[in-house]
Amino acid sequence: MHAHPFTARPLAAAVSLALMTLSTAWAQTTVSPAADADKDGMKFDQIVVTGTSTAKSKMKQSVSVSTLDAEQMEKTGAGSAAELLRSVPGVRSESSGGEGNANITVRGVPLSAGGSRYVQLQEDGLPLVLFGDVSFGTADQFLRADFNVDRLEVIRGGSASTLATNSPGGIVNFISKTGAEAGGSAALTAGLQQRQTRLDVDYGGSLGPRTTFHIGGFQRTGEGVRPAGFTTENGGQIRANITQQLDNGYIRFSVKSLDDRTPTLLPVPVTVSNGQINAINGIDPRTAFFITPSLQNDRSLNHDGGFTNSNTRDGLHIQSNAFGFEGQLKLGEGWTLDEKFRKSSNSGRFIGLFPADNGNNGKNAFFTATLFNSTLDDFGNTFNDIKVSKAFDSGLGKITAVGGVFTGVQTIAQTWFWNQYNMSMTGTNAQVVNAVGAPSSAPVTSGFDTWGGCCSRTWDVQYTHTAPYLALTVDAGALSVDASVRSDQQKASGYTLAASAAMQGWDPASQKKVQYDVQHSSYSVGANYTINRDLSVFARSSDGVSFSADRLLYGNPLDGSVPIALNQIQQQEAGMKWRSGGFSIFSTLFSARTTESNYEATTQKFTANKYSSNGLELEAIWNAGDFRLAGGATWTNAKITDSNDASTVGKKPRRQADFVFQLAPSISLDALELGAALVGTGDSFGDDANTITMAGFTTVNAFTNYRINAKTQVSFRVNNLFNTLGYTEIEGDGHAARAVNGRSASVQLKYTF
Repeated sequence: MHAHPFTARPLAAAVSLALMTLSTAWAQTTVSPAADADKDGMKFDQIVVTGTSTAKSKMKQSVSVSTLDAEQMEKTGAGSAAELLRSVPGVRSESSGGEGNANITVRGVPLSAGGSRYVQLQEDGLPLVLFGDVSFGTADQFLRADFNVDRLEVIRGGSASTLATNSPGGIVNFISKTGAEAGGSAALTAGLQQRQTRLDVDYGGSLGPRTTFHIGGFQRTGEGVRPAGFTTENGGQIRANITQQLDNGYIRFSVKSLDDRTPTLLPVPVTVSNGQINAINGIDPRTAFFITPSLQNDRSLNHDGGFTNSNTRDGLHIQSNAFGFEGQLKLGEGWTLDEKFRKSSNSGRFIGLFPADNGNNGKNAFFTATLFNSTLDDFGNTFNDIKVSKAFDSGLGKITAVGGVFTGVQTIAQTWFWNQYNMSMTGTNAQVVNAVGAPSSAPVTSGFDTWGGCCSRTWDVQYTHTAPYLALTVDAGALSVDASVRSDQQKASGYTLAASAAMQGWDPASQKKVQYDVQHSSYSVGANYTINRDLSVFARSSDGVSFSADRLLYGNPLDGSVPIALNQIQQQEAGMKWRSGGFSIFSTLFSARTTESNYEATTQKFTANKYSSNGLELEAIWNAGDFRLAGGATWTNAKITDSNDASTVGKKPRRQADFVFQLAPSISLDALELGAALVGTGDSFGDDANTITMAGFTTVNAFTNYRINAKTQVSFRVNNLFNTLGYTEIEGDGHAARAVNGRSASVQLKYTF
């Protein structure tokens, strides 16, 4: 079980491919505009609607944006939405947690908190949840990327600071099919190395001359990609929308119902020697799974103060039902009204075993495991974004003014009660044992006492958010200049409670009131200059903020008597977009300064840090007949510039590699298509003190598609083809680490109609 090191060989291969691509591109002769458009692999002419005040092509926008269509997403072989983001340059997505609970950030912005603190995940332009970094309730948990998705738009930096909330790092927007293109598909996928079965179906089309619809979803069952010995995947999703075109716009209604159980994948015990991570004999970090038949039930304190028996096999269980509405009306004389609304009922449970130690460096027959039994009592929300715009001509050129208001109400009600068990030191079929090794199903430490009783708690807090924003764009021929401002105003109200072992329930005397207001004004200014239809340059400066939610509930009073900490990013960027023949490239220089505070439940430590990061993003695509090569690379120089722990100043932020890359070659040979998706990362440090090194690694997903006829295709996919051992995170003291999943394979039969 050794990592495939990120050595000079894969780096040299990546650089060689890039240089070969560049040299070929420069050698291209000028082709006709029509032919050039046909080979626009980067889709520079595609209209961008995410994180921008005016709908313009990617070539004319002054933001760094990547787009993936449904076909490209399918070829990545990604098993989750977060894993899909590993294919996007500039995005750092640690997708080793399973279907949810991923850590996502951009451009060297720190991952000191879990989830996506600085990146907002959206469906059709509205957030899934208001905060992306809630412990055990991250935004990606409420998202499933299936056949309903038409395309993915990813904005890094730029106007994300002012055109969305809690998103100064960027916006990830999954845009749905609407039936504008008639047709559908059905696909049956089966695991080859593991018991997995999944059915995906979608269809869209016309219901009349001006009415379209789309409906789709999936259902799955199986034991997941890690050997569990029982069903850990069970559930599915259905989504639908209907659109009515009007004389002056459109209206659209949408619904979603998600009820899905998937395994929770957490760190496993490891050891560290000479700064290097070592697997413990009998525990393979790529396959270890500690929820076994020996631990089927867990008795925990619930939100109402009684006790509940939980099925540990629930893992990550998410239930979400949503209703949405959007529309656009052309009001005349250059005025346009845009409206988006969605109301969601969200709840669930998060159960997973986290190692509290490594069994005395693996010398004991067991290790102490904390069972994270966290109930998502209520994560419901209501969001609305309404804006009006006016376009008019002036002496400066065409001016577009936009004024809007985002409003949202987000409830976060969650209950923690974490018992501890002794688990045998084996990665498969682990047994519950007591301190002397005898079988036992009872915890060795009650949730009342785990980690000093820190984490037996419940809270119910409602966050009301109002954010007016203004944007102005001037299009003066080849030059486009835009500026935008946003005022985020948030009110929080609710309470927190701690448990009492003496009372065997919640202690009324522990109740803390949550009642505070917080506000921040953000700005973004950018310009794009189109040199010709195939070349443009841009620059931008932004300031944005991300508010914290549950991460604030541990420390200072939250009754309004003390200031509330903010997480702020200041960014500058400049880039170029260019295409010639079958080659397209998007390059961006970036600089970011981050100020934040955080609390970690597992270490029970507060941090207050400042960070800087500078670097270069590259994204390129080369189409040469039946061969296609898509790729990207990000160089980042990041460091901690200030901290309440002075020993970390000048160090590299944890888990931030200097270099990461993506390569996706594919070739079509009549009915046969072959391809792969490579994602590589250089070395990084597992802790802010830079004492633990996480070795660089490259994972390879491969696929083969064979077209039986015009409508039927069979596909064979392998994830982590070379069974690479790659660590994505480690505890600061080195006792537990999380790794990517081992090799898995599947076959799919797909019929398009």
